[in-house]
Amino acid sequence: MTVINIPSSAAHDRYDRVTIAFHWLTALLVFALFGTAFAWNYLPREWHLRSLEGVHVSLGIALAATLIGRLVWRLTVGRKLAAAGNAVTAPLSRLMHWLLYLLLAVQVGLGFSLRWFQGEEFSFFGLFSVPNLFFTPDRAFAHRLEDLHNLSGWTLICLAGAHAIAALFHRYVLKDNVLRRMLPA
Repeated sequence: MTVINIPSSAAHDRYDRVTIAFHWLTALLVFALFGTAFAWNYLPREWHLRSLEGVHVSLGIALAATLIGRLVWRLTVGRKLAAAGNAVTAPLSRLMHWLLYLLLAVQVGLGFSLRWFQGEEFSFFGLFSVPNLFFTPDRAFAHRLEDLHNLSGWTLICLAGAHAIAALFHRYVLKDNVLRRMLPA
């Protein structure tokens, strides 16, 4: 006789471990990137010019790799759960998630393009460099990209904050299991 191990219903209403790890790594990187960029306004220029900027650029490369891995995982083998909520809130939930993915991709693209158009070193903690294969340095255009990168960063942090508030609303007001779906076991 073959014994079939059927996972509990609690396991079916949670994302898989890899999806959860990608989610929290993305959140950590976004807040660390925002924090390093925000700190530039308050630290003397000589303190942050190379060290903080290098950390920010390296974390941006890590975010790009995380986003690619996350999207590949989500589109292939990652557990897909139905959007939480009713006929009104479920589509809003799906829209918010795809907006976050889109904005992450835009932010990474702007960050890479900015670095390439600045014509400055673009390395991951000094371990390897990201080559500039297509772009000729253009400081004026880089300045415009920097403005867009900053605007995109603020938009991303606001949307991520709204996402977190929605999760907490589900947990403490609606008292459902939406937040639990993405918490580590």
